[in-house]
Amino acid sequence: MAQRYVRVKTNQGQTYYGLLQLTSRIQVLDAPPWLQGQPTDIELEAGSYQLLAPCSPSKIVAVGKNYVDHAAEMGTPVPKEPLLFMKPPTAITAANREIHYPPQSQRVDYEGELALVIGAPCVDCSPAEAQGKIWGYTIANDVTARDLQKQDGQWTRAKGFNSFCPLGPWIVRELSAGARIQTFLNDAPQPVQSALTNQMVFSPEFLVSYISQVMTLLPGDVILTGTPEGVGPVQIGDRVRVEIEGIGHLENTVVARSLPESP
Repeated sequence: MAQRYVRVKTNQGQTYYGLLQLTSRIQVLDAPPWLQGQPTDIELEAGSYQLLAPCSPSKIVAVGKNYVDHAAEMGTPVPKEPLLFMKPPTAITAANREIHYPPQSQRVDYEGELALVIGAPCVDCSPAEAQGKIWGYTIANDVTARDLQKQDGQWTRAKGFNSFCPLGPWIVRELSAGARIQTFLNDAPQPVQSALTNQMVFSPEFLVSYISQVMTLLPGDVILTGTPEGVGPVQIGDRVRVEIEGIGHLENTVVARSLPESP
Protein backbone atom coordinates (compact mmCIF):
# COMPACT_ATOMS: atom_id res chain seq x y z
CA MET A 1 0.00 0.00 0.00
CA ALA A 2 1.22 3.50 -0.84
CA GLN A 3 2.32 5.70 2.04
CA ARG A 4 -0.53 7.88 3.23
CA TYR A 5 0.38 11.39 4.35
CA VAL A 6 -2.12 12.99 6.70
CA ARG A 7 -2.74 16.11 8.74
CA VAL A 8 -4.30 15.57 12.14
CA LYS A 9 -5.39 17.36 15.28
CA THR A 10 -4.74 15.64 18.60
CA ASN A 11 -7.27 15.46 21.39
CA GLN A 12 -5.16 18.17 23.08
CA GLY A 13 -5.61 20.49 20.08
CA GLN A 14 -2.15 20.17 18.49
CA THR A 15 -1.94 19.94 14.69
CA TYR A 16 0.63 17.68 13.02
CA TYR A 17 1.52 16.27 9.64
CA GLY A 18 2.34 12.60 9.69
CA LEU A 19 2.36 9.17 8.11
CA LEU A 20 -0.65 6.94 8.70
CA GLN A 21 0.33 3.39 9.62
CA LEU A 22 -1.73 0.25 8.95
CA THR A 23 -2.38 0.11 12.70
CA SER A 24 -3.97 3.61 12.47
CA ARG A 25 -1.10 5.04 14.47
CA ILE A 26 0.42 8.26 13.17
CA GLN A 27 4.18 8.78 12.87
CA VAL A 28 4.51 12.54 13.31
CA LEU A 29 6.64 14.62 10.92
CA ASP A 30 8.43 17.80 11.98
CA ALA A 31 7.08 19.81 9.02
CA PRO A 32 4.75 19.36 6.06
CA PRO A 33 6.19 16.55 3.93
CA TRP A 34 6.53 18.78 0.84
CA LEU A 35 8.76 21.04 2.97
CA GLN A 36 11.08 18.13 3.72
CA GLY A 37 9.33 17.15 6.93
CA GLN A 38 11.17 14.31 8.65
CA PRO A 39 9.87 11.61 11.01
CA THR A 40 10.09 12.41 14.71
CA ASP A 41 9.96 10.18 17.77
CA ILE A 42 6.34 11.18 18.37
CA GLU A 43 3.74 8.57 17.58
CA LEU A 44 0.00 9.10 18.01
CA GLU A 45 -2.19 6.19 19.02
CA ALA A 46 -5.43 5.44 17.21
CA GLY A 47 -8.23 7.34 18.89
CA SER A 48 -5.96 10.15 20.08
CA TYR A 49 -6.45 12.31 17.00
CA GLN A 50 -8.90 13.31 14.28
CA LEU A 51 -8.12 13.57 10.59
CA LEU A 52 -8.09 17.04 9.11
CA ALA A 53 -7.95 17.90 5.42
CA PRO A 54 -4.46 16.71 4.41
CA CYS A 55 -3.09 20.17 3.59
CA SER A 56 -3.82 23.82 4.29
CA PRO A 57 -3.39 25.60 0.95
CA SER A 58 -2.97 29.29 0.27
CA LYS A 59 -5.40 28.80 -2.62
CA ILE A 60 -7.50 26.23 -4.43
CA VAL A 61 -7.45 26.52 -8.21
CA ALA A 62 -10.14 24.50 -9.93
CA VAL A 63 -10.75 23.53 -13.55
CA GLY A 64 -14.15 23.38 -15.20
CA LYS A 65 -15.35 21.05 -17.96
CA ASN A 66 -12.16 18.99 -18.18
CA TYR A 67 -13.94 15.80 -19.30
CA VAL A 68 -15.62 15.72 -22.72
CA ASP A 69 -18.78 14.00 -21.49
CA HIS A 70 -19.20 16.42 -18.59
CA ALA A 71 -18.93 19.43 -20.91
CA ALA A 72 -21.62 17.81 -23.06
CA GLU A 73 -23.98 17.22 -20.13
CA MET A 74 -23.58 20.88 -19.18
CA GLY A 75 -24.63 21.80 -22.72
CA THR A 76 -21.34 23.45 -23.66
CA PRO A 77 -18.37 22.63 -25.89
CA VAL A 78 -15.04 21.58 -24.44
CA PRO A 79 -13.03 24.74 -23.68
CA LYS A 80 -10.09 25.38 -26.00
CA GLU A 81 -8.01 26.27 -22.95
CA PRO A 82 -8.46 25.22 -19.31
CA LEU A 83 -11.39 27.01 -17.69
CA LEU A 84 -10.10 28.21 -14.31
CA PHE A 85 -11.92 29.34 -11.19
CA MET A 86 -11.07 29.61 -7.50
CA LYS A 87 -12.49 28.14 -4.34
CA PRO A 88 -11.58 29.80 -1.03
CA PRO A 89 -9.52 27.79 1.46
CA THR A 90 -12.37 28.27 3.94
CA ALA A 91 -14.46 25.94 1.74
CA ILE A 92 -12.25 23.00 2.76
CA THR A 93 -13.62 20.35 5.06
CA ALA A 94 -12.22 16.95 6.00
CA ALA A 95 -13.33 13.39 5.32
CA ASN A 96 -16.34 12.29 7.37
CA ARG A 97 -17.30 15.89 8.12
CA GLU A 98 -20.55 17.51 7.08
CA ILE A 99 -21.37 19.38 3.88
CA HIS A 100 -23.63 22.27 4.91
CA TYR A 101 -26.50 22.82 2.46
CA PRO A 102 -27.00 26.60 2.34
CA PRO A 103 -30.53 28.02 2.60
CA GLN A 104 -29.76 30.34 -0.35
CA SER A 105 -29.77 27.38 -2.75
CA GLN A 106 -32.39 24.95 -3.99
CA ARG A 107 -29.97 22.77 -5.98
CA VAL A 108 -26.61 21.61 -4.61
CA ASP A 109 -24.58 19.15 -6.69
CA TYR A 110 -21.71 16.74 -5.97
CA GLU A 111 -18.65 16.78 -8.25
CA GLY A 112 -16.06 14.09 -7.50
CA GLU A 113 -12.55 15.04 -8.58
CA LEU A 114 -8.87 14.20 -8.47
CA ALA A 115 -6.92 16.86 -6.58
CA LEU A 116 -3.23 17.69 -7.00
CA VAL A 117 -1.04 18.98 -4.18
CA ILE A 118 1.83 21.26 -5.20
CA GLY A 119 5.20 20.57 -3.62
CA ALA A 120 7.42 23.47 -4.70
CA PRO A 121 6.99 27.05 -5.94
CA CYS A 122 5.85 26.94 -9.54
CA VAL A 123 5.79 29.89 -11.92
CA ASP A 124 6.00 29.85 -15.72
CA CYS A 125 6.71 26.11 -15.73
CA SER A 126 6.67 23.94 -18.82
CA PRO A 127 4.52 20.79 -18.61
CA ALA A 128 7.69 18.72 -18.12
CA GLU A 129 8.80 20.96 -15.26
CA ALA A 130 5.28 21.04 -13.85
CA GLN A 131 5.20 17.27 -13.45
CA GLY A 132 8.01 17.59 -10.91
CA LYS A 133 6.04 20.24 -9.00
CA ILE A 134 3.14 17.86 -8.28
CA TRP A 135 3.97 16.46 -4.85
CA GLY A 136 1.00 14.15 -4.51
CA TYR A 137 -2.65 13.31 -5.09
CA THR A 138 -5.80 13.31 -3.02
CA ILE A 139 -9.59 13.29 -3.49
CA ALA A 140 -11.94 16.28 -3.63
CA ASN A 141 -15.63 17.00 -3.99
CA ASP A 142 -16.21 20.31 -5.77
CA VAL A 143 -19.64 20.89 -4.22
CA THR A 144 -21.62 23.44 -6.23
CA ALA A 145 -24.85 25.37 -5.73
CA ARG A 146 -25.94 24.83 -9.32
CA ASP A 147 -28.87 27.24 -9.30
CA LEU A 148 -26.68 30.05 -7.94
CA GLN A 149 -24.00 29.26 -10.51
CA LYS A 150 -26.54 29.80 -13.30
CA GLN A 151 -28.12 32.80 -11.60
CA ASP A 152 -24.89 34.69 -10.89
CA GLY A 153 -23.20 34.15 -14.24
CA GLN A 154 -19.91 33.60 -12.43
CA TRP A 155 -19.01 30.91 -9.95
CA THR A 156 -17.60 32.46 -6.77
CA ARG A 157 -20.69 32.21 -4.60
CA ALA A 158 -21.86 28.87 -5.98
CA LYS A 159 -18.50 27.21 -5.36
CA GLY A 160 -17.38 29.09 -2.28
CA PHE A 161 -19.65 28.20 0.62
CA ASN A 162 -18.05 26.84 3.78
CA SER A 163 -17.71 23.02 3.53
CA PHE A 164 -18.03 23.05 -0.29
CA CYS A 165 -14.57 21.51 -0.77
CA PRO A 166 -14.30 18.17 1.03
CA LEU A 167 -10.66 17.10 0.68
CA GLY A 168 -8.74 13.99 1.73
CA PRO A 169 -8.54 11.79 3.57
CA TRP A 170 -4.82 11.62 2.83
CA ILE A 171 -2.23 12.28 0.11
CA VAL A 172 -0.35 9.65 -1.87
CA ARG A 173 2.79 10.37 -3.89
CA GLU A 174 2.08 8.30 -6.99
CA LEU A 175 -1.03 7.58 -9.03
CA SER A 176 -1.71 5.52 -12.12
CA ALA A 177 -2.44 7.67 -15.19
CA GLY A 178 -5.60 5.66 -15.78
CA ALA A 179 -6.91 5.48 -12.21
CA ARG A 180 -10.67 5.13 -11.99
CA ILE A 181 -12.66 7.85 -10.25
CA GLN A 182 -16.18 7.06 -9.05
CA THR A 183 -18.85 8.82 -7.01
CA PHE A 184 -21.55 7.00 -5.04
CA LEU A 185 -24.68 8.30 -3.33
CA ASN A 186 -25.86 6.67 -0.11
CA ASP A 187 -25.96 2.88 -0.35
CA ALA A 188 -26.53 2.62 -4.11
CA PRO A 189 -24.28 -0.10 -5.56
CA GLN A 190 -23.84 1.66 -8.88
CA PRO A 191 -21.78 4.84 -9.15
CA VAL A 192 -23.35 8.06 -10.35
CA GLN A 193 -19.97 9.08 -11.81
CA SER A 194 -17.31 6.81 -13.26
CA ALA A 195 -14.35 7.67 -15.48
CA LEU A 196 -10.61 7.21 -15.85
CA THR A 197 -8.34 10.08 -14.93
CA ASN A 198 -6.54 9.78 -18.28
CA GLN A 199 -9.80 10.80 -19.97
CA MET A 200 -9.19 14.40 -18.89
CA VAL A 201 -9.03 16.90 -21.74
CA PHE A 202 -6.02 18.63 -20.15
CA SER A 203 -3.58 16.47 -18.19
CA PRO A 204 -2.45 17.28 -14.64
CA GLU A 205 0.99 18.47 -15.76
CA PHE A 206 -0.56 20.65 -18.48
CA LEU A 207 -2.92 22.18 -15.93
CA VAL A 208 -0.10 22.97 -13.50
CA SER A 209 1.94 24.52 -16.29
CA TYR A 210 -1.01 26.57 -17.56
CA ILE A 211 -1.96 27.84 -14.11
CA SER A 212 1.68 28.67 -13.29
CA GLN A 213 1.70 31.07 -16.25
CA VAL A 214 -1.13 32.98 -14.56
CA MET A 215 -0.22 32.83 -10.86
CA THR A 216 2.55 31.46 -8.69
CA LEU A 217 1.65 28.12 -7.15
CA LEU A 218 3.01 27.60 -3.64
CA PRO A 219 3.83 24.43 -1.69
CA GLY A 220 0.64 22.94 -0.31
CA ASP A 221 -1.63 24.61 -2.89
CA VAL A 222 -4.40 22.44 -4.33
CA ILE A 223 -5.59 22.06 -7.92
CA LEU A 224 -8.93 20.42 -8.66
CA THR A 225 -8.69 18.77 -12.06
CA GLY A 226 -12.36 18.67 -13.10
CA THR A 227 -15.26 16.29 -12.67
CA PRO A 228 -16.50 13.50 -14.97
CA GLU A 229 -19.98 13.13 -16.42
CA GLY A 230 -22.79 12.34 -14.01
CA VAL A 231 -23.01 15.33 -11.70
CA GLY A 232 -26.30 15.59 -9.87
CA PRO A 233 -28.09 16.93 -6.83
CA VAL A 234 -27.78 15.97 -3.20
CA GLN A 235 -30.44 16.26 -0.55
CA ILE A 236 -30.13 16.87 3.16
CA GLY A 237 -29.27 13.53 4.76
CA ASP A 238 -27.42 12.14 1.72
CA ARG A 239 -23.96 10.60 1.95
CA VAL A 240 -21.56 11.28 -0.90
CA ARG A 241 -18.59 8.96 -1.40
CA VAL A 242 -15.86 9.72 -3.95
CA GLU A 243 -13.42 6.89 -4.67
CA ILE A 244 -10.17 7.06 -6.64
CA GLU A 245 -8.27 3.88 -7.36
CA GLY A 246 -4.89 3.99 -5.64
CA ILE A 247 -5.92 6.62 -3.10
CA GLY A 248 -9.04 5.46 -1.26
CA HIS A 249 -12.36 7.17 -0.60
CA LEU A 250 -13.70 10.49 0.68
CA GLU A 251 -17.13 10.39 2.31
CA ASN A 252 -19.26 13.25 3.64
CA THR A 253 -22.85 13.66 4.80
CA VAL A 254 -25.09 16.57 3.77
CA VAL A 255 -26.83 18.55 6.52
CA ALA A 256 -28.82 21.78 6.58
CA ARG A 257 -26.86 24.94 7.20
CA SER A 258 -28.63 27.31 9.52
CA LEU A 259 -27.99 31.04 9.43
CA PRO A 260 -28.00 33.13 12.61
CA GLU A 261 -31.26 34.86 13.36
CA SER A 262 -31.44 38.59 12.71
CA PRO A 263 -31.43 40.70 15.90
